Amino acid sequence: MESIIETTKRPHALCIPYPAQGHINPMLKLAKLLHQKGFHISFVNTVFNHNRIIRSQAPNSLDGLPDFRFYSIPDGLSPSNPDATQDIPLLCKYTAINCLAPLCNLISRLNDSSLSEVPPVTCIVSDGVMSFTLKAAEQFGVPEVLLWTTSACGLLAYMQYHQLVGRGYAPLEDMSCVTNGYLDTVIDWVPGMKDMTLKDFPSFIRTTDPNDVMLNFVIDETAALPTARALILNTFDTLEQDALDAIFAAQPHIYTVGPLHLMMNQIQDNRLDAINLSLWKEENDKQTANTVA
Repeated sequence: MESIIETTKRPHALCIPYPAQGHINPMLKLAKLLHQKGFHISFVNTVFNHNRIIRSQAPNSLDGLPDFRFYSIPDGLSPSNPDATQDIPLLCKYTAINCLAPLCNLISRLNDSSLSEVPPVTCIVSDGVMSFTLKAAEQFGVPEVLLWTTSACGLLAYMQYHQLVGRGYAPLEDMSCVTNGYLDTVIDWVPGMKDMTLKDFPSFIRTTDPNDVMLNFVIDETAALPTARALILNTFDTLEQDALDAIFAAQPHIYTVGPLHLMMNQIQDNRLDAINLSLWKEENDKQTANTVA
């Protein structure tokens, strides 16, 4: 066993995913890989999802390990169905407003040797759409790396939203643009993306509202990309080289670590196998094959 002195000298990554299943899963895989490389892990869910995971699995499902621990912070949203996905636009709008202070308080507690027997936080690994965490990294003087859970092409497409708005392609003039052929408009000025049309971009641009929450959320989050220490993408170079080269202009420190599900084969600590952050009740697995869960 490691002594307390040895434990407190380990690098400590605080991992915080966007609070939805498709973002939690890749962050958990990355956290397990970092643990395999010697990191102490603090994995931070929202209180809503923390409780939902416990209900979906078992009361002890988030007990974790001495060096792979789970914590929760409030998202500040009004109570909703405890076993359903929360309203995504509301999450996007309010996580940045409500989560920063609780996150900073958590880091302060983890760094207080009189309250905690874990090493001080040495880096933050945040979901790419949780860029408010960059303020916490700055406050505590630690580097932050962003994990974007989309493909490189997906991220590059999101990075064009500000240009699409600036050039007048979005928001839509009216909703008839969705069906009248307007979305077939060729967009030929995006480096690394050939033969693109408007319909090939993620659908948040298909709004008529210049104040649309999701449209502006994407613009704000991609604008933060250059300020992170580095970017992690769940892809590999030969699959998306052109897109990666284009992203490099905004963020030159790119780590392609995919496919993450295959990288799991490198993990030798069998204790991590039991850590599963499914938000869905186990009863769903027992439904018949012709049932839609």
